[in-house]
Amino acid sequence: MADKLKITLVKSTIGAVPKNKKTVEALGLRKIGQSKEFPNNKATQGMIQNVRHLIKVEEI
Repeated sequence: MADKLKITLVKSTIGAVPKNKKTVEALGLRKIGQSKEFPNNKATQGMIQNVRHLIKVEEI
């Protein structure tokens, strides 16, 4: 299991459920194609599960 995850926003949050919009915002992703690195922990994995249809996840 990797120590870090690279999360990329690949789909717009327009029309998404408000809870999903807040989750993407909490991840710090604003524009399509923007990526950020996060530690691979339970909190991050839970956020990924909520918005898995809007993002792409890679192990680093």
